[in-house]
Amino acid sequence: MSEVANCPKCEMDNTYFDGVINVCPDCNHEWAEGEEQTGANDVARDSNGAELADGDAVTVIKDLKVKGSSMVIKRGTKVRSIRLTENPEEVDCKIDGSSIVLKTCFLKK
Repeated sequence: MSEVANCPKCEMDNTYFDGVINVCPDCNHEWAEGEEQTGANDVARDSNGAELADGDAVTVIKDLKVKGSSMVIKRGTKVRSIRLTENPEEVDCKIDGSSIVLKTCFLKK
């Protein structure tokens, strides 16, 4: 049995093979043996898989605590005019006048 390589998404070495695919428990990324990262994965998608674009309006699907602050973004909060970042898993937005970066896995279109 060969060793499982580092996660192609987060580069962590805490990965394992579950019998069918490789799994990274740190970032929840799953990939098949020999699968290469391609540009197709560079598209920002929400929690339901819908493609996101600059200027879209999204809704937060889970209460989120903001690191370094006592602020909590409540579930159901509407966020307008998002901006995509270099990382397809993050979007930049303004909530209550504060510029915040949110992970796309907590958003829906």
